[in-house]
Amino acid sequence: MKKAEFVKEVAQKAGLSKKDTEAAIDAMVETMSNALASGDSVSFIGFGTFAVTQRAARKAKVPGTTRVVDVPATKAVRFKVGKQLKEAVAK
Repeated sequence: MKKAEFVKEVAQKAGLSKKDTEAAIDAMVETMSNALASGDSVSFIGFGTFAVTQRAARKAKVPGTTRVVDVPATKAVRFKVGKQLKEAVAK
């Protein structure tokens, strides 16, 4: 589902205009991004939790060669699925 389709669905279910719905979704995404960038987690009970994790530095082989490269440590966003979402998807 693309953003435009998502906005349309949410607008219909919430009884809002597409413009207001898109503004709300954009604000939500920006707020979540800022929270994750500052190291906080974002949790929606029943849906899941977004959190920042640290990936350790490692060595990796380049496919098709015998060359080994160093991959630096980095941060990544992790999503842990909530119980209600897990059950809804399993049906």
